[in-house]
Amino acid sequence: MFAGIDEQYDKVYRYCYYKLHDAHTAEDITQEAFLKLFENNRYKEVKNPLAFLYTVARNLCIDEYRRKKPGEIPENMPADSCEDKIIESVSLRMALDALTDREREIILLRVVNEVPAGDIGRIYGISRFAVYREVKKILKKLEGRLSYE
Repeated sequence: MFAGIDEQYDKVYRYCYYKLHDAHTAEDITQEAFLKLFENNRYKEVKNPLAFLYTVARNLCIDEYRRKKPGEIPENMPADSCEDKIIESVSLRMALDALTDREREIILLRVVNEVPAGDIGRIYGISRFAVYREVKKILKKLEGRLSYE
């Protein structure tokens, strides 16, 4: 299979938490993604388990958004959101907020969770070289926003 299942579990959980800002739901979705990988020995057929896990987790997060009513705030949402704990600089927070959801997600996967570009490419259906170009473009965009602040 793949080494460091605990580390991969933490990374997928962090990804889900970042998307949902709810610890319990993120944990449930992370567990469900791993269950889908291991059910019926599917992990033996999957060429890249990490890309599979992120794809399943992403789809489950999207399903969770669809289930929630517009404007609904989760009960368990911490007083300080994940971004408030991680991002101390107001200018950096503003620069990240200026990114699209896709750009923020790609940066989270590549820079924070250190997911290989090939895996991100499989998740989005693009080549790894397109991922490299996109990451470079996003980082340049962030750098430009931060230099003006």
